[in-house]
Amino acid sequence: MTSLNPKIDIKTSPLDQLQAELALDMKAVNSLILDHMQSDVPLIPHLASYLIASGGKRIRPLLTLAVTKLCGGNMERAHLLAASVEFIHTATLLHDDVVDDSVERRGKESANVVFGNEASVLVGDFLFSRAFQLMVSDGSLEVLRILSTASAIISEGEVQQLVTQSNLETTMEEYHSVIEGKTASLFAAACEVGPVIAGKDADTTKALRDYGMALGMAFQVADDVLDYDADRQKLGKTIGDDFREGKITAPILFALEAANEEEKEFWTRTLGARDQKDGDLEHAQALIHKHSALQKGLDLADNFGQKAIDTLSIIPNSPLKQTLIDLVHFSIHREY
Repeated sequence: MTSLNPKIDIKTSPLDQLQAELALDMKAVNSLILDHMQSDVPLIPHLASYLIASGGKRIRPLLTLAVTKLCGGNMERAHLLAASVEFIHTATLLHDDVVDDSVERRGKESANVVFGNEASVLVGDFLFSRAFQLMVSDGSLEVLRILSTASAIISEGEVQQLVTQSNLETTMEEYHSVIEGKTASLFAAACEVGPVIAGKDADTTKALRDYGMALGMAFQVADDVLDYDADRQKLGKTIGDDFREGKITAPILFALEAANEEEKEFWTRTLGARDQKDGDLEHAQALIHKHSALQKGLDLADNFGQKAIDTLSIIPNSPLKQTLIDLVHFSIHREY
C-alpha cells in the first residue's frame, strides 16, 4: 500500500506535471471552452471569460483527461467531457460567489462584484446549459447520466451547506455529506467518465470513481483548513470567508469539540448569531490553533487521501498512475 508522506519534496508539483503531459489536450479543451462560451449577447462571453481566463487549477478537467489517457480511451471525446466538467465547475463558482456575497476570486474581484449578482447568476445558468450541450454531443447516455447526476448532487450539497450554516449542532457526518455533494461528486464524475468512454470493466470504473470521490473529499477538507491558515496572496481569495459566512467546516467542528464554556459562547455569538466584531477572526484562529484543529483537519484530509490512493491498487503501475497518487498529496498539503 502506498502511503501519504507530508514531508515528500516534489520540486515540480503533480498538477504541473499533468498540465505538461496533457498540454496539447488542455489546449483542445480550452479551445472548446472558448468556442462554447460565445453568444450573440456580448455580456455572456465577457463575464464568462473574466472568470475562466483568470486561471484556476483546472484540476477537474485535467482529471478527466488523465484518467481517460490512463484507460486508453478516446481523447477527442475526453476533450468534450473535460470542457463540460469545467463549465459545470465555473457555473457553480459564479453561483457560489453570489450566495456567499464574495468579493474576491482567483486573486481579483469576483464576477458578482464587477458585473452584479443578476448577471453572474444568469451567465452561470448559461454555462450549465453549455455543459449539457457538450454532454449530449458525446452521444453516450451513460456519460449524460454521470454528469447530469453530479450536477444535481452539487446543487443539493450547496443547499445542504446553506441549511447547516450557523448551526453549531452540525455533525461531522453532516459536514461530510455537504462536501461530498458540493465538491467531491464532480471530482468523482470527472474520473468516472474516463473509464466509461474507454469501455473499461465495472471494477476499474468504480475504482477510478472512488479515487475521484476520496480525492475530492480530501481536497475540500484541505480547502477548509486553508481558509483559516493560508497566505491570502497565494490562496487568491480572502482569508476567513467561511468564518464570516458562518460555515461549519472541519476546523470549526474540531474546535467546538474541545471548547470550554467561554469558547462555546464565542462560537455561538460569532457563528450562531453571526454577531462579529473586529478581532473576532483572529480570536477564532487562536482558538483553532489552541485545539490543534487545523492539524486534525489535515489528518482527516490525509485519511480521505489514503482512501484515494488505496483505490488505485487495481490499476496497473505507470508514470501517469504515480502522478495521480502524487496529486493526492499535493491536494492536501498545497498552499493555494
